[in-house]
Amino acid sequence: MKHKLHLLAALALSLPLVGQAQKKAAPAAANAESAIHESDIKRDLFALGGDHFRGREAGTLDELKASVWLADQIRATGALPAGDDGTYYQWFNIQRTRLVKNSSLTIGSHQLKLNHDALLFAPVNASVNAPLVWVGNATPAELAKVDVKGKAVAMQFGGDVTPGLSFRRYQMTTMRDRSAELLKAGAVAVVIVGDARAQAVYEHWGHTYERGRYDLPGGPNVKVNSGAPTIWLPASAASWAQQPGQQFVADLRLESFAYPSVNIVAKIPGTDAQLKGQNVLFSTHQDHDGVREAVAGDSIYNGADDNATGCSALLAIMRAFKQKPGRRSALFVFHGAEERGLLGSRYYASNPTVPVASIVAVLNAEMMGRNSPDSAALLGRQRPHRNSTELVNMALAANLAGPKFKLDTLWDRADHPEGWYFRSDHLPYARLGIPSVMYTSVLHPDYHTPRDEPKRIDYPKLTNMTRWMYLTGWAVANRPAPPARDKDFKLER
Repeated sequence: MKHKLHLLAALALSLPLVGQAQKKAAPAAANAESAIHESDIKRDLFALGGDHFRGREAGTLDELKASVWLADQIRATGALPAGDDGTYYQWFNIQRTRLVKNSSLTIGSHQLKLNHDALLFAPVNASVNAPLVWVGNATPAELAKVDVKGKAVAMQFGGDVTPGLSFRRYQMTTMRDRSAELLKAGAVAVVIVGDARAQAVYEHWGHTYERGRYDLPGGPNVKVNSGAPTIWLPASAASWAQQPGQQFVADLRLESFAYPSVNIVAKIPGTDAQLKGQNVLFSTHQDHDGVREAVAGDSIYNGADDNATGCSALLAIMRAFKQKPGRRSALFVFHGAEERGLLGSRYYASNPTVPVASIVAVLNAEMMGRNSPDSAALLGRQRPHRNSTELVNMALAANLAGPKFKLDTLWDRADHPEGWYFRSDHLPYARLGIPSVMYTSVLHPDYHTPRDEPKRIDYPKLTNMTRWMYLTGWAVANRPAPPARDKDFKLER
């Protein structure tokens, strides 16, 4: 009871004065925080994040099965359908462009298995038969003196990390830029051999290249282009890639096709006749990486933290709002295909099932169950990512009155190397100017590996993250005015 009184006091500090003549505000309604139970969260997370749903890869039957399971859990809470045609579902198509299986690549005497022995940096249709020239660690100035026209150019990856970038992002940027320079100079193909540092990236992320690229239909990432290929080889290839007199022979063919993904949308109507037409949107995503190449004997990328934690949190928040509805309506959106480029949230933001102007705030749950038990992060808290000072203050007040997490401020910085703010489902809404924040316990070594399993989740922490998110949403749902938007909001990219 004591911390409830602290909550009311802290949240009151976050509410602006409307006018000197305003009468004293009525006491805030009692909330239903006590309806959020760790046992419920743990049960739901083990079900969704276990092997049964095989990693919930977007656009597969596994994602659709998991979505049906989520809809069944939502129905059991009593929340109303808010998708298309009176259902919990909002269907959309995702487009995929990938190499066809009979594509081939040979360098000298080495016949390479694509997506295993060699990775195609960006999908292109290409037919190349050209001599290979090795330039090693040549600088751009040195490369300018090499005749690369009509040749395939092989080079060693290297260099110092640019400030403000993680090594992986530095590597991807460097490979893209070096390749572009060589192709502009007339090379017909580029081969980049990773160094020891790049090998860890190759082993961790190489499996993602097999899938190709994804976008909403018509998006720039899935156009079928012809051009000169860039090939990424593992560090072990350095011993033979630099041998003179080798021929580069590639026959690369693309295919592009669409298939369905789905958002799951539910609503608990508000109780206030004037405010129930406004919506507090609770956001998360249900997909992950699916079944991929085995690591230490495990091929299922369960995504327990990413993002079964968010799904189990939203179910718990939904039960609390059902037990005690707010004055405004609570809208819950489980986005599909987040791992494919925020496709579900991009689609819903463009095709909402409620008037977009009715969405007064977006509270997004993304990976909330790992790392130090007493620390967390609120993204969208500081400039240039903050688009509602009032919403941020309400979230901070709810934290002080509730779990009292030590809040990290580095991951929300514009110069943070991971660019974490731009990698979850609040982003499409923030770009529309809707007040938006993201609750997260940030990355960890098991991120996007088969080790991200339910048994590694810190359930007391996840429960506290859920309560923090709920208390913020409860405050938004019941205050007289929606959170004001910062007029000067502008993202850095």
